[in-house]
Amino acid sequence: MSGVLAMILAGGEGTRLMPLTKSRSKPSVPFAGSYRLIDFVLNNFVNSGIIRIYVITQYKSQSLYMHLKNGWAVSGIPNCFIDPIPAQMRTGKDWYKGTADAVYQNLTFIEEQFPDDVCVFGSDHIYKMDIRQMLRFHADKQSDLTVAAIRMPSKDAAGRFGVIEIDKEGKMIGFEEKPLHPKEIPGDPGFSLISMGNYVFKSKVLSDELKKDAKNEKSSHDFGKDIIPQMVSQGKVFVYSLSDNKISGEEHSAYWRDVGSIDAYWNAHMDLLADDPEFSLFNLKWPLHTFYPPLPPASFNETKNNHSLVSKSMISAGCYLKGANIYQSVLGFRCFADDGTEISQSVLIGDVTIGKNCKIHRAIIDRDVEIADGFTLGINKEEDKKLINPKDNTGPTLSPEGIIVIPKGMRLGF
Repeated sequence: MSGVLAMILAGGEGTRLMPLTKSRSKPSVPFAGSYRLIDFVLNNFVNSGIIRIYVITQYKSQSLYMHLKNGWAVSGIPNCFIDPIPAQMRTGKDWYKGTADAVYQNLTFIEEQFPDDVCVFGSDHIYKMDIRQMLRFHADKQSDLTVAAIRMPSKDAAGRFGVIEIDKEGKMIGFEEKPLHPKEIPGDPGFSLISMGNYVFKSKVLSDELKKDAKNEKSSHDFGKDIIPQMVSQGKVFVYSLSDNKISGEEHSAYWRDVGSIDAYWNAHMDLLADDPEFSLFNLKWPLHTFYPPLPPASFNETKNNHSLVSKSMISAGCYLKGANIYQSVLGFRCFADDGTEISQSVLIGDVTIGKNCKIHRAIIDRDVEIADGFTLGINKEEDKKLINPKDNTGPTLSPEGIIVIPKGMRLGF
């Protein structure tokens, strides 16, 4: 789609995902064993035939750069690219002041491509979307701005998402950024219509609005707080519902998860392991590309006392189980679990080594963690609490729902 340019906002610091974001940006946090969070929005664009993509980065971006370089390099195809744009402080010595400022500081890149429409999307949500369908809706409505939206329980939206009001034509007539008491959908009590943070702008409209916003000293330079409310009053903002988006080969639609907190991150993994998951990684008509390192297949072995047993789990390449039991868990690349160890309802991000006769339950374990024989996590909450220093959010943490998180490089029980 030559008239379309994508700008992906990938500079999120991800403080609510600490300690997983201690050394990486939120979009580069691993997910589902083999992927990074940013892979899902990139796959949506590529599978929609849109391969003119700029990725706007900021905090702790090296891990993200390497992932894009290794897995998403585009060469030899004219006018096709997936290029990261580091924060360059083009308009001053400050970091990006908000999402709108991040795009404003990179308007030159947009103008060089002469697009008709610009897609400004977030990079840290789990979902599938055929973006061509949203673009057709945008064109049919002759909209200056089209905002993607999804229906959500009002109690879950409170204080977290922008809440939208629309008329019968789908035109946005009201918008409130992260209200504590979201307005409900008329005739649908208990539910609100929330913004997914994905926008399609007419290119000239985007440029004009960003330049006007940049001159406003009272603005926070954010799409949700400033640009959208300003444009709603002009009457040419429409709302596209994810429930109207159909993916070939998919039984379910309108699955969208913001994994901005530890509990949301863990719950999204458990969603993948359901008997009939709402979000599938296995649709061959909508392939999910990422970078796969050169690794052997996962290997399951047995010992004198134990067989390796795996149930309702995802095990990535390079893993080796030696008489270990894995239930309802996701293991990333190159994980090792030794004789008699039991792992349940857990996420091992990769390069994790677990000794003999360990019990790991409802845990998230980051890379390069080593756990000694006989150690337990998630079994005894009092023991888990001993690992936590409340003054250090980069060390082990315990989420509100009781998920124990072990940061990179720790050695436990030695």
